[in-house]
Amino acid sequence: MLLAIAAILVGLVLLVWSADRFIDGAAATAAHLGVPSLLIGILIIGFGTSAPEMMVSALAALDGNPGLALGNAYGSNIANIGLILGVVALVSPLAVHSQVIRQELPLLGLATLIAGALLLNGTISRLDGVLLLVMLVGVMTLSVIRARRQGGDALGANTQESMAEHPMSLRAGIVWTLVGLLLLIVSSRLLVWGAVYVAQAFGVSDLIIGLTVVALGTSLPELASSIAAVRKNEHDLVLGNVVGSNLFNLLAVVGLAAVIAPIDVDAEVLVRDWPVMAVLTLALLIFGIGLRGQGRISRFEALTLLLAYLGYNAYLVHTLVRAV
Repeated sequence: MLLAIAAILVGLVLLVWSADRFIDGAAATAAHLGVPSLLIGILIIGFGTSAPEMMVSALAALDGNPGLALGNAYGSNIANIGLILGVVALVSPLAVHSQVIRQELPLLGLATLIAGALLLNGTISRLDGVLLLVMLVGVMTLSVIRARRQGGDALGANTQESMAEHPMSLRAGIVWTLVGLLLLIVSSRLLVWGAVYVAQAFGVSDLIIGLTVVALGTSLPELASSIAAVRKNEHDLVLGNVVGSNLFNLLAVVGLAAVIAPIDVDAEVLVRDWPVMAVLTLALLIFGIGLRGQGRISRFEALTLLLAYLGYNAYLVHTLVRAV
């Protein structure tokens, strides 16, 4: 048991560090290859910060624990909105300037509704997984087209400035991309093994472990990058981070896991976890687009998001303790 707990802790720390190295290396490599800065922002923010969730979920599905994969994806989305935006906006209220973000938010809402529809028959099949991955390609293509049309958008400018502050040679970028990816695999393997072992030892479902410990751990890269962005007053990067990551979690993380192994959906997901994720996504949509002009997340709204997250997790912990 102590070895499993150690594996979880070491896996989480290594996962966060390797994800950061992977993102920096991939961004630097893409920049040296002449990829437009806004495109780098969209892809790196989305794929890069969701790399831990993708790796953990893929390995969980391969190991025959698809419930962990689904819990990881949904739990991370809940943490991204409730915890990350709640904490960041509580410290510094967020104003939305980027049109790209305001256009991506409805796509996130649509993806959340489709995710809920796929749960209704009690399983996410391989065909459903393929559908989600095809939707991901469509969303990314649409994002690229919009980004190129809005080259002066605030998100693109902030991304370009952020990259300029962290120069890295092409060789170093390639090396850190490969090293980061390798360590992501190793740390994810440690985390999945430890989480599944602890879940089985205490007789709780891998879904609960995925929604709590694993989801919080794999959301740490988003939390770190969001805190760094808000310290530089780059509010759109914070929102872009969360929106891009949540889209990838719903489409890429769940889609990839389902293609590897169909996911049997517990009834609790449909009546407990998905509704919480959907309500928080709706709140983000309302706050981000703004009903009266410019979108904004105030301290009061941030506190509401954070309390919702804490209340949800308190219920999950109560469920876990009761099971033990």
